[in-house]
Amino acid sequence: MEENTKKKSWLQKIDDKAEAKGKTTKLFWQIAKFTVICTFTTGIQLLLVNLLYLWLKDWKAPLPNFLETIFDPKVVGDGNDNWGYVLPFFVSNAVSNTIAYFLNKKKTFRSDSPLWHFVIYIGVIVFLVLIMTWFQGVMVAWMIGSIVEGLAPTIASLTAGFIQAVVLFPLQKFVLSRESKKEQTYKI
Repeated sequence: MEENTKKKSWLQKIDDKAEAKGKTTKLFWQIAKFTVICTFTTGIQLLLVNLLYLWLKDWKAPLPNFLETIFDPKVVGDGNDNWGYVLPFFVSNAVSNTIAYFLNKKKTFRSDSPLWHFVIYIGVIVFLVLIMTWFQGVMVAWMIGSIVEGLAPTIASLTAGFIQAVVLFPLQKFVLSRESKKEQTYKI
């Protein structure tokens, strides 16, 4: 038993201590780990959204009809109804959430869930990212002409990221990345 403890990483040892203190402590520890991972991947998202936004902002190619309806310039602001706007938010969000999924699956939830759970997660992410991209457009349009206009993509991304975390934590914890049976410890 002691040899097994020595082979565990420092993170696994903290996981075990949290679990030994009960379900509530374990849940709060998982929320803390989820938050740290999401903060790390948010950094990736912010870097990507700003780089892509600067690089693609002059790309005014129109969106497909079904997206034109959603990204109506009256709602999301002038200039936010084209690929140069939508793609930076969508790509940065999708990349950061994919990284977060696998890190949380392995480190936060210690799950061995099947690959098809990731396919479901991607479906949810596509829907959520589409909604959050629209929401970010509304936020950016609202900030145009204000003192924070230069930070508008960052503020919009942070707000959307928080909303997504509130949705994705329970989805991943209770549905898609349930803890592996072999990782669970049983008290005698």
